[in-house]
Amino acid sequence: MLLSYARERDVIGYQRPMAVFVALGAFLMTLAGGWTAQRVTDRRHLVLGLAGGLMLGVVGLDLLPEALEAAGDEVFGVPEALLLFVAGFLLAHLVERLLAARRAAHGADEHGHRSPEVGLTAAAAMVGHSAMDGVAIGAAFQVGGGMGVAVALAVIAHDFADGFNTYTLTSLYGNARRRAIAMLVADAIAPVLGAASTLLFTIPEGALGAYLGLFGGVLLYLAAAEILPEAHHEHPARSTLLCTVAGAAFIWLVVGIAE
Repeated sequence: MLLSYARERDVIGYQRPMAVFVALGAFLMTLAGGWTAQRVTDRRHLVLGLAGGLMLGVVGLDLLPEALEAAGDEVFGVPEALLLFVAGFLLAHLVERLLAARRAAHGADEHGHRSPEVGLTAAAAMVGHSAMDGVAIGAAFQVGGGMGVAVALAVIAHDFADGFNTYTLTSLYGNARRRAIAMLVADAIAPVLGAASTLLFTIPEGALGAYLGLFGGVLLYLAAAEILPEAHHEHPARSTLLCTVAGAAFIWLVVGIAE
């Protein structure tokens, strides 16, 4: 038993540096999203539909089960991981509403003119979220390679939209192109730094489960409230829906192979 545990820890220890390597995929995908924001094509809705399906699959089929297993404590009869899952969803919703209110307030104050500061604030929030994406990749690789790959796929898919939105938000509110590119580069680097930070410490199992639950709530909100509505907004086509289903099915396949 001890030998088996030691071997497992050795394997995970070997896998942990992979988190930084995998996070480079998020770096490239973020830059691709920003590049696409400058050259929008009519296929963007298919990419976003696929990203939404991948995120939904990771949350429901892999992230939540792992979080429930790692964080087994209950609070008033409800598993801690589920409480944090709901808290993550509400936190993402709160942040979005606060930013929307600030945008509306600045729009009113500026008599219809967009405020560059609002764009920078929104982009900075995206950068902070991307850093936490990197931490999530590193934390998942501390659980195991299968979990790490599944979470990384969701993060990488999601970071296309992150890069797209970071560039769009920065430039939409009147910032110069160089500022938009600077925020895009910062957003691309953030997940790599976040993943690298997890090489310096090992997250305790209970805390890991709690964090995965919280991250799952945030991820589900982004998929349900932002990515999928945006994917179907102007192109409510069956092909977009099929991409979403394909994304969720692919995660099911990844989870099955990993098990």
